[in-house]
Amino acid sequence: MFRLYYAPSTCALATHIALEEAGAPYEAVLVDFSSQSQRSPEYLAINPKGRVPALVTESGTLTETPALLCFVAQRFPKAELAPFADPFALAQVQEFNSYLCSTVHVAHAHRVRGTRWADDPAAIEAMKRKVPSNVTECFALIEHKLLKGPWVMGNDYTICDAYLFTIASWVEADGVDTTELPRIREHRTRMLARPAVQKAVAAEGTQIG
Repeated sequence: MFRLYYAPSTCALATHIALEEAGAPYEAVLVDFSSQSQRSPEYLAINPKGRVPALVTESGTLTETPALLCFVAQRFPKAELAPFADPFALAQVQEFNSYLCSTVHVAHAHRVRGTRWADDPAAIEAMKRKVPSNVTECFALIEHKLLKGPWVMGNDYTICDAYLFTIASWVEADGVDTTELPRIREHRTRMLARPAVQKAVAAEGTQIG
């Protein structure tokens, strides 16, 4: 059985959803950020990065959401969560997930994790002020250029959808006007209708929107 280490309202939700979609045997283990459990010696022994998610598998521990999502999809191919038979389509899945990880998540993190980049309170506040415009720009690109159909990759549901749903659940708090993102909002509604998403969201107690 896998063990998924998560905290509510983090990108761990994407892997949580993927595990449910795959029908994988797993245990979800809460890492309590309010008590700094992610910095405890016990958790650092599991994930030295001190972040979530971490997925303990029969082969070892994995971190970083794109890697976890790809692992779940490949480990449970019958769930058809990624187009492994088409190298170009699979690369597009990785391309989209890499953009969420390296650009969109980082733009969001400047609101809540500014101390990663600066110590000066004025600099941290300046970063926070940029978050609405930066995150809006990212989601405008997704809305108009990257979202191919009812699902991220078009007609087929993939691991990209769990990841987009997770990151998009933060946009209101980031100051994004979602009335300008009708396709993103429709995607959220479509995701919330899926039993696997409902189960993962309920288990984490995550507030969406």
